[in-house]
Amino acid sequence: MENTDERLLRMGAVVPEILLPRPDIGIEKWAVIACDQFTQDRGYWEKVKNAAGTAPSALNLIFPEIFLSGEDKCRRIDDVHKTMGAYLRDGVFTPPRRGCVYLERTTPFHRGRRGLVMAVDLEQYEWAKEARPRIRSTEGTVPERLPPRMDLRRAAPLETSHILLLIDDETGSLLPGLGERAKKSPPAYQGRLMLDSGSVSGWFLDSGEDLAFLAAGLEALEARARTRYLPGGAGAGAARGTTGSPFLFAVGDGNHSLATAKGIWEEYKKTCGAHNADSPDHPLRYALVEIENLYDPAIQFEPIHRVLFNTALDEVLDLLAGLPGFSCRPAADRAELVRLTTDPSSEKTRLGLAGGGRYALVETSAPGLATVSLQPLLDEFIAGKKAGAESGGRVPSIDYIHGEDELFRLAGDPSAPAAGLLLPPVRKAGLFETVARSGPLPRKSFSMGEAAEKRFYLECRKLSV
Repeated sequence: MENTDERLLRMGAVVPEILLPRPDIGIEKWAVIACDQFTQDRGYWEKVKNAAGTAPSALNLIFPEIFLSGEDKCRRIDDVHKTMGAYLRDGVFTPPRRGCVYLERTTPFHRGRRGLVMAVDLEQYEWAKEARPRIRSTEGTVPERLPPRMDLRRAAPLETSHILLLIDDETGSLLPGLGERAKKSPPAYQGRLMLDSGSVSGWFLDSGEDLAFLAAGLEALEARARTRYLPGGAGAGAARGTTGSPFLFAVGDGNHSLATAKGIWEEYKKTCGAHNADSPDHPLRYALVEIENLYDPAIQFEPIHRVLFNTALDEVLDLLAGLPGFSCRPAADRAELVRLTTDPSSEKTRLGLAGGGRYALVETSAPGLATVSLQPLLDEFIAGKKAGAESGGRVPSIDYIHGEDELFRLAGDPSAPAAGLLLPPVRKAGLFETVARSGPLPRKSFSMGEAAEKRFYLECRKLSV
């Protein structure tokens, strides 16, 4: 009979050894938001630096993506590695504790968001579009974005994570059940999060009974997945010929970070022998994640907007005219554009467009999520403009923006021509079925909440043997 660890590993789940900062290191200075947020706002990261001050902080263990293009990239990565070693050596962390961490988070927008910090087996994850593993990407992965992230993880003595994985638990029973068990003991940590981002509390789950409860809950979800997402099952996804393992975990956030961990593990196997994949002992085989329930009412799916820099609004309108059933009409101001774009009564897909003080609503009959038809057009546009740059044309670029305020700020900047694309709301229902049937969605198709609700780096795990 399988023991609990074997049961969990069979489903891609692992109980990690968690490192937490000493109790005298306040959460408000230690915990820092995901590195892929506020990528156009250096002022935010200056505030983070000021908030952390000279105290030990996860800020010193990460590489905010706003600085990825800087000439000092190698120095920053080297500094991160040195700081990791110093924190391990100098007693910044409490002794490692084997277990999972149940947490509850209050954000500026929602209360009672539940999660479970554990590790997952990278042998049961793959991001390729055609792959059908147990742990699946929900959005496309851009290989060109992986090398700098791999440089950071390669030779890093520890990891801290902003990866969020979703489970498809319509009954909403697993995480609340774990919470009832965890909260019989005092929290391992609790405190406010910096820059008015809410608060978080975490409790260890490490008894044999607690972990057996987790294994049983995941097994129940796996059994349900077999009937819905595999050939011969009862669900819509099963009827479309999907193959592979039951679909248990979907990457909700941190897609490229998980792909990075996979890349480093594959590198290690090539260097040290493929037989190492059969060993459950090496820490590089696993990645630290937080598990959340797709149906948690405190998780609101938000669209990820697009901003095209060095691009005029009329250029984007000409581009969108290629969408099926295209129509366009002006909007009086920002408020009207938001109202029209988010109107749930429309049978067509709506996109808002802002730039140069003008606003326009675009409608299209293209089926599915807006990004499915939009992203290929944007990619082709950017590639074409870059190819023509040698003849003196402007070189446009694109960024992916969380939140309406930031979108309109960038699109309204008089010092740089830019066009903002306001995307409509995203529905959670059907996400697992869609990914099981068709594979990952286009990159940056949705966001789990607003920017300030993203995961904060807090727990750590050693990567060196």
